[in-house]
Amino acid sequence: MSADAQLALALVITIASACLLNWGYLVEHGAASTLPPLSVKRPIAAVRLLLASRRWVLGFAAEVGGWSLYVLALALAPLALVQAASAGGIGVLAFLVSRLGNARLHRRERLGVAIAISGLALLGASLGGGAEHGSSGDWVAVLAWVGGSFVVAALAVQPGARVLGGGASFGFAAGILFAAGDVATKSVVEGGARIALAPLMLAAYGIGTLVLQMGFQRGGALTTAGLATMLTNAVPIAAGMSIYHEPLPGGVAGGARILAFACVVVGAVVLSRDEHEDIATAAPGPHIASAAP
Repeated sequence: MSADAQLALALVITIASACLLNWGYLVEHGAASTLPPLSVKRPIAAVRLLLASRRWVLGFAAEVGGWSLYVLALALAPLALVQAASAGGIGVLAFLVSRLGNARLHRRERLGVAIAISGLALLGASLGGGAEHGSSGDWVAVLAWVGGSFVVAALAVQPGARVLGGGASFGFAAGILFAAGDVATKSVVEGGARIALAPLMLAAYGIGTLVLQMGFQRGGALTTAGLATMLTNAVPIAAGMSIYHEPLPGGVAGGARILAFACVVVGAVVLSRDEHEDIATAAPGPHIASAAP
């Protein structure tokens, strides 16, 4: 298979992954928002509550399927490129919330989604400059990145909740943890001794999933999962360039790719505080979210 065909296949797989992941998030949101309060301090009890919900299990199965496709895409294309393409999933989520969730998107939400989709368009324009694979990444750098991500996530759900709001703070933390898992995954798919990073990868994804469900009990699907999705995609783009030394194309294509990354970050900021979300700072507990499928 030629390099261009491999890249095109990776992008198709990434789009399919984004669709599955975001549909799974929406289903999980509808299920988690009706459950008793979940706590990361009681992980076993929280997991039992989630697994007892058939609707949540269905959503999680879709999420796992989407993640599996993501891993396949990573084996075919550079980390930064796959993550930037995945950022278009925010548009998928917005569509699902408005159509399946019977929830009208507010102006701030529409703006955040539009910025994210603009970034995806810029990414497409940058592909003419090529997409080269980088290095396998330094062990110390990968471990430091993942470890630092756990610290940032912990800060986000404590003092960060007062700044961002309940759903957004937990979505932020989940996105950071998912991104850490993605960074570790890039090393794991290299094979060899790097498979030893698999437990750390699974820990980041597992804790991130629980934190995301807690966010679903505090905020709407688009704000919580949307912010998580944006950060999951934006942070590894930076990791791809800094840890794995994935080069930028030169000239206009390189500028377009940098601008695409910026759009993902700005879109995340816009979505991080939904002024219409009346449950964002409320105490967690069973409630029926308007965006539940």
